[in-house]
Amino acid sequence: MSLLERKFRRVQNSKGNAISESSNKSALPHPPSKNNMSDGEQIFAFAGNKTLALFKKLNGILYRVNLSRDGNQIVEDKLTAKRIEYTNAFTDYRVFIHNFQDDLPGSEVFLPFSSPNETTALLEEQSAYLTPFKMTCSKIIFRPETLNTNATDIVFKIKKVDSGDTTVDTVATFDFQTTFTNNTNHVITESDWDNVPTVDAGTVVGISITPDNTNITVSETDFAITSVWRTEVRV
Repeated sequence: MSLLERKFRRVQNSKGNAISESSNKSALPHPPSKNNMSDGEQIFAFAGNKTLALFKKLNGILYRVNLSRDGNQIVEDKLTAKRIEYTNAFTDYRVFIHNFQDDLPGSEVFLPFSSPNETTALLEEQSAYLTPFKMTCSKIIFRPETLNTNATDIVFKIKKVDSGDTTVDTVATFDFQTTFTNNTNHVITESDWDNVPTVDAGTVVGISITPDNTNITVSETDFAITSVWRTEVRV
């Protein structure tokens, strides 16, 4: 039996002292200090995140359990579990690779989702992604190999096609105006877009880029592009 298990069993089997809630029967407005607690003492107090918690001092160590009034729980640090099963909903981040090679024209092209080839239309297998859940573009990172020194403007757009039609709608736009540096990472964050870059479940989504002119590249150039999407999974 581990030391932690022995301590846990000792807590279960011990009667312990009465739980203190201060003199006016309300919880302490701040976390207690273990130096001001007796060994075995238990106190209700509000933690730094304003969550009501039960604090107990045992063998000189201060333990804490967060309480909940609505079923929500806050974990302020690392959560370690042998097994996690989601039965309703959770939010995570999905990563997509859009690498391709081209001497970009001065017109709109769509980044690939499923092949190394860009396209000129959203509703093509390489450039379309059918969203299984509601998704928000959190970040786009792109790294051009070699660009012309005159390349200072690339317009990025997130576009969608709703279920039941073929009309391509623009969700959000970002006009990236800078002096692009070869072999250097350039980042677009969620707040850079002119609208919230979110698409609902069951939507065909695509990402397009439009260079400022036909001379953005001097020859066939490799583009390393990765997008990160916050995904609201509903089981």
